[in-house]
Amino acid sequence: MIRAGVSTASLYPMITERALNELAIRKVDCVEIFINSNCELKKSFLYNLKSIIKSHGIKVSSIHPYTCGIEPMMFFTQYPRRFLDILDYYKKYFEAMNLLGADIFVFHGNKPQNKFPDEMYFERYNGLYELGKTFGVTVAQENVVRCTSGDIAFLKKMIDTLGDSAKFVLDTKQAVRKGINPYDMVDLLGERIVHIHLSDYDEKNDCQLVGKGKLDFVKFINKLKEYSYTGSIILELYSNGYSDVDELVHNFDLVNETLDKHC
Repeated sequence: MIRAGVSTASLYPMITERALNELAIRKVDCVEIFINSNCELKKSFLYNLKSIIKSHGIKVSSIHPYTCGIEPMMFFTQYPRRFLDILDYYKKYFEAMNLLGADIFVFHGNKPQNKFPDEMYFERYNGLYELGKTFGVTVAQENVVRCTSGDIAFLKKMIDTLGDSAKFVLDTKQAVRKGINPYDMVDLLGERIVHIHLSDYDEKNDCQLVGKGKLDFVKFINKLKEYSYTGSIILELYSNGYSDVDELVHNFDLVNETLDKHC
């Protein structure tokens, strides 16, 4: 069953626990949690989040790391100790996911400015992917336009090279920024999509509330169903994309109602 949710990143720069609580008290029952700093990986902090999650019956579908900005330097480096260090650090995210019940880990990866062979990229990704599996976690590459993963040819090569180990987060706004519509991106990534970041778009704004732009959400759902998608669809907007938390949650309700009707 496809499930709708909201990312706590949509409320940034509101602190993470407050963002989670604001969604929880409005009966958002599925979230992606964006970890915003190292202290938020401490057990005491995570148990605070778990208390909110448990008391409101929330499913945490995914975790997004604040360290995505340093992934080019740490994962895609010619200095092997950095790679080993970052693998060890990312265990903290996976441990947090086990505590919070999350399944999907969002990975941005390298940037084109940081020249790194594709074959070695796939080896490094696969190393993190295999590490995630030992925690029961799926590491998924997001299509981010400013990253290497924004390139369509790169994504195709990743699929051809890694096969079933290539898993993806499809972000609709990132696809639009690359000049590809979300329906075609579904066809490109197919059954390897395990998670979705959703927003609407038009000629002036590529990240807005669903129903405000030109995205045919029912068509998008039906396209996902062609590939038997059963993951979460997470609303991920910027804070200037809605007027207040109530409007954001109303959009979550709209997405939920549409999913109930068409799934």
